[in-house]
Amino acid sequence: MVMGEMEGSTASGGDWTAESRLLAVTEVLNGMAIAEVARRYGTSRQSLYTWLRRFREGGRDGLNDRSHRPHSSPTRVPVEVELMICQQRRSHPGWSARRIVEELASLGIENVPNPSTIYRILVRNGLVNHE
Repeated sequence: MVMGEMEGSTASGGDWTAESRLLAVTEVLNGMAIAEVARRYGTSRQSLYTWLRRFREGGRDGLNDRSHRPHSSPTRVPVEVELMICQQRRSHPGWSARRIVEELASLGIENVPNPSTIYRILVRNGLVNHE
């Protein structure tokens, strides 16, 4: 296999394994230029710098794939409000998302989600009948 034609890797770096990242990082640590290694492995210099930093911080384990899930979701509907939405729908199966918005507002709930958000909550919780 020719260097840069790594199994499981793509030019965009989307399918890199920890082993292929380690090979690229090792070449840089052995004195090869970042730009040359990046070109040969079909990745960006920025990705290679990230792998170097992660390798220095966590060793070989630092090169494993990481989750892309955000650390927080500040705009997510609070759990208590989502539970109230589900309870409203269970108590009144014929109510639309708009009606639930009106009911939550009449109960004094602050920052009531809009109807499309309520609809998505109902779908996610299996409370929408697709007939």
